[in-house]
Formats: sequence, structure tokens, C-alpha cells
Amino acid sequence: MNAQPFIFETEFDAGGEVVQTSAWRPTKRSWTQAEVEALVAQAALEARETALAEVAGVQAMALSAIGEAVASAGPALTQIAQAHREQSAELAMAAARVVSAAALDRFPEAPLQAALEALGQEIDASPRLVIRTGDLNDDTRARLQQLGADAGFSGILAFRDEPGLPPAAFRLEWADGRADFDPAAAFDRMVEALNSALAAEAGHAETLNGRS
Repeated sequence: MNAQPFIFETEFDAGGEVVQTSAWRPTKRSWTQAEVEALVAQAALEARETALAEVAGVQAMALSAIGEAVASAGPALTQIAQAHREQSAELAMAAARVVSAAALDRFPEAPLQAALEALGQEIDASPRLVIRTGDLNDDTRARLQQLGADAGFSGILAFRDEPGLPPAAFRLEWADGRADFDPAAAFDRMVEALNSALAAEAGHAETLNGRS
């Protein structure tokens, strides 16, 4: 910028009175301490407001990105959660099979005892009860006879050997009805019920092994 050392813009009339004051003002070359502090404070305030505005903008963009990511990940997370539930159910059922098999090996007459106790009043009126089970021998007959007596059955117990029945399985037949128990079939029914519950929770008809 070119310097202008002499500028005379003030106009005077013939009598020496000022007609127009010059608009020129000398550039300020120094400031007081108070003025400097005020300028610094103003600059700091403006910088802070600018930084806060930029942070708010970044936060808004981040929240929008997070929302989009959550929305897009929702179906995948739902599938993962469902798969976790199904795998947990499969593991629980596998563990239950192992524990049940061990318990039935040790106490093979326990299911029959529970059935006789549950059916006590119904079979007590029958004069004869037929028990079909596998691998009958004298010891087994004696234990089953005792189970019937402990359950309060006062009629005649008849035994039928059914070699095709698995261990702990049995069939009961009396005048007005029958009942049976098969550990494998019982587990199949439990798995089917669990499949239905999981499918209803997930809103579809898939089963634990993926078959519909």
C-alpha cells in the first residue's frame, strides 16, 4: 500500500470556518494494557464458540453414523442372539441326556415308581395291572412287586417281558387305561416343545437343527 504523508481534506470558507471535516484518521499504532486484554478475551471467546460449533457438528455426524450402524446391524444381532439361544438349548438338552442316562442306569425302576405313585388312585380300583418291560428276571419282578405294594396297589400284578423296550422304558395296562414311558421318546417330545418355543420367540418356524 502506498503511503500518503500529506492529506488535506478539510475545507474552509473564505472566513476561515471549517466547511467539511477530513475523514482521514491516523492508524492506531499502540494499545493500552486493558485494550490488549479485551482483544485477547474477545479472540478467545470467538475461538471457543467456533470450536464448540465444530464439536457439535462432529457429534451430530457421529450420532447419525452410530444410528445408521445400529439400524443396519439390528437384523444381524437378532440372528446372532437367536443362534446363541438355540445353541444354548442344544447344549442343555445334550447335557440333560447324559445326566438322565446316568441316572436311569443307576435307578432303572425310578420312572415306573413315579408312574405308579402318580396313577395310584386310578389303578387302585383295577383288579389287575400288567407291567411290560424289558429284560425281566426274578430280581426285577421282585422289585416291581414291591414298587406296586409301596404305591398301594392291592390287585394282581402281571409281568410281560418286552425285549424291544429300552432300559427304564415300560408300558402299564389296566382295565380302564394304559400308560407308557420311553426315555428317548420323552426327550424327542421335549426337543419338539423347545423348538416350538424358540421358533415362536424368533417369529419363524425354524427348529434347533435348522429344519422347518
